[in-house]
Amino acid sequence: MDIRQLQYFVQVARLGSFSEAARSLYITQPTISKMIHNLEVELGADLFYREGKSIRLTDAGETLLAKAQNIVESFGSLSSELDSLRQLKQGHIRIGLPPMVGANFFPAVIGQFHKKYPQVTIRLHEDGAKKVENDVETGLLDIGVVVLPVQAAKFHCFTFVQEKLELLVPSGHPLAGEREVALDRLAAEEFVLFREDFALHDRIITECVKAGFQPKVVYESSQWDLISGMVAAGLGIALLPETICRDMDRSRITVIPLAEPYIPWELGMIWRRDRYLSFAAREWVSFAKELLGSL
Repeated sequence: MDIRQLQYFVQVARLGSFSEAARSLYITQPTISKMIHNLEVELGADLFYREGKSIRLTDAGETLLAKAQNIVESFGSLSSELDSLRQLKQGHIRIGLPPMVGANFFPAVIGQFHKKYPQVTIRLHEDGAKKVENDVETGLLDIGVVVLPVQAAKFHCFTFVQEKLELLVPSGHPLAGEREVALDRLAAEEFVLFREDFALHDRIITECVKAGFQPKVVYESSQWDLISGMVAAGLGIALLPETICRDMDRSRITVIPLAEPYIPWELGMIWRRDRYLSFAAREWVSFAKELLGSL
């Protein structure tokens, strides 16, 4: 039994899929299947069984996972510490970004970081803020960008964006001529929202309920440009952050500030308090904090 077998086993158990685990580890599925098979032969027990199209741990697999996770995490900490000693001549960082955040804030940061540390690889995972937060908590990601607040007891955090949501309506909408609009005036409107795995989905619904109504959601998407396109086509209204609204086609969409009480949109970078952060990841945090703070 070697550490690679345990790493592969833990990743398959986490993701519930040989193919997904293989992709995340940059290896082929036959390779990971063979390693798991060899481990099962060595232990004399099956570790997984198939249940329809998914796989589940056997009782032997559950027992091994409890021990293997600690071993793999300890080995990962050792590897990270050795990366530190090598002064960033190599390293790898896993970063989670919500789709509407990455294009607006991070290309310049990533480009300058790569120029300074060309041997450090960065793997970006685009998901809604809620999933990014969960993946940082479980260790699938080193660092994540999320909509704040988060649990201070679990995460270190720094804030780099503080904005408000603004209202998008199609040109010609009855509200298009207003200087500002109170949220409760949208009770009869049809909403286009981000999907449920995006923090703004719950935030907007919560604020609408506080304003006295349950919003009628007609469409959901993971892409802000599709949301704005649906608004332009007259399929509903939307609430998006100021940064996104600056890029709207004002010939087809009218952007209107919300009257108080505003809906805040605060972005932060998070990482786990109780987990070792590699030197490369720590340098990324320091680097990003400096550059994003100057925007």
